Amino acid sequence: MLSSINLWNPHTGLPVAGIILTAFLLGMVHGVTPDEHTWPITFSYAIGAYSTQGGLKAGLSFSLAFTVQRAIASELAYLPLAKWMQNPKMDAPVYVFVGLAMFLAGWYIRSTGRVFHVHGLKAFHHQEQKESFGPMRDLSPWMAMGHGFIAGWGFGAFAIIIYTVLAPSMNNPWLGWVPGTCFGLGTMTIQASAAALFGHWMARAHIPAEMAKSVAKSTASATLLYGGIAFAVTGVLTLAFPGLEKVAWISPLHIHNLHTLGMGFVLVAFTVLIVGVGSLIRSLHKAKNLVARNR
Repeated sequence: MLSSINLWNPHTGLPVAGIILTAFLLGMVHGVTPDEHTWPITFSYAIGAYSTQGGLKAGLSFSLAFTVQRAIASELAYLPLAKWMQNPKMDAPVYVFVGLAMFLAGWYIRSTGRVFHVHGLKAFHHQEQKESFGPMRDLSPWMAMGHGFIAGWGFGAFAIIIYTVLAPSMNNPWLGWVPGTCFGLGTMTIQASAAALFGHWMARAHIPAEMAKSVAKSTASATLLYGGIAFAVTGVLTLAFPGLEKVAWISPLHIHNLHTLGMGFVLVAFTVLIVGVGSLIRSLHKAKNLVARNR
């Protein structure tokens, strides 16, 4: 069985057990590698949950909706009712919708108060003359689920394999959904675990609990706001200039999401590393300085 598993270029005609195992393992690879349809959202919601349990809940909520979407799309691909799903141009409108959803979620967090640092929007500034944290809303698991379902329609190497190789190989219209479901469950295994770790790490930030919550929400809102803008702009530009989707650097690694590094990789790096981690470091630094001055 294991000798027949090929995660780089799976072939048709695999037995059902081989299809299930291949789909699940591909989902795990998808969950680990820098994918723009998972990591920016998982990071934002997990950090914003500021606890191990909250992060796990956020990761499970996102991944569950993602799994449902992949199951639906897998069945549609088997039935040849959705040939349009095999068009890589789908990514551009998905970027726009995901970006809008991310931006609205980030705005929602900040809509009841002001944060203590500025990210370029004039409405968010220091709370009068005090370096303190204003009230911010919690992210709902339902919002994570909405993001997961929308993001699942993104198209990439993994989707090509599921829709054109694994789903058609089931040879039974009642089982066309199985490869997509197994792929989603593999992704869920990694993303939920990572989200729990993000939440656990945030809970151990060595600052007062209430301040840690504010830092977490501030980081989540910044990641969603500015990551959302980046996604939407990328989608609009790709729709206007289709050639942009082909701009990529080819690495020697034969691992999907690490072999062809294009727009998706840039979005992950910008949203998670530059905006997300950068905002988190700045927020923690200011929070720890505030704690030190108040001792």
